[in-house]
Amino acid sequence: LDRVIPVIEAISQRFDCVISIDTSKAKVMTEAVNAGASLINDVRALQEQDALAAAVEAKVPVCLMHMQGQPRVMQQNPHYDNVIEDVMTFLQSRISICIEAGIAQEQIIVDPGFGFGKSLEHNYQILANLQMFHQLKVPVLAGMSRKSMIGNLLQREVNQRLAGNIAVATVAAQKGAQIIRVHDVKETVDAVKIINMLNAYRNNNER
Repeated sequence: LDRVIPVIEAISQRFDCVISIDTSKAKVMTEAVNAGASLINDVRALQEQDALAAAVEAKVPVCLMHMQGQPRVMQQNPHYDNVIEDVMTFLQSRISICIEAGIAQEQIIVDPGFGFGKSLEHNYQILANLQMFHQLKVPVLAGMSRKSMIGNLLQREVNQRLAGNIAVATVAAQKGAQIIRVHDVKETVDAVKIINMLNAYRNNNER
């Protein structure tokens, strides 16, 4: 709270923008929203104590992320029977629980959790099949920017991953991701504008 609340207050006073609080803790959710945050992003998908109740009370959109294991050990030999089906089943379960608790479906976003308890192969399987997550009937967020799925494949350090960042963001845009979390905003916006133009022409030709 000491770290994030002053930042949220300063941003909300200076800019007209959506502020996302990345937390799994109920008290942080509540205080952050009171300070001006307008999106709760939870890597544990509101499974921690009182988190679901806090999110219901906050009445702001929530992003539910899939993570296998806990952050300190999640990359130690992650295993799935079928990574796409397993992640989708988990997210569908959390969506249902949230709706039952009182969060409107229109307030829910899902994040398949690139890099959170996934091997290199798992990450690219999810990216290759990202369009399948639209079956959940909520917006899909893709957050891959600067992650090890880019660095390990290309053998690039964090500050050398711009081309990889734009490549995965472009694929995510092609597959209909409604939200793409990036560090290199200007460059990614340029890439997405091109994808949007191509989609517009494709849609016109299909009419």
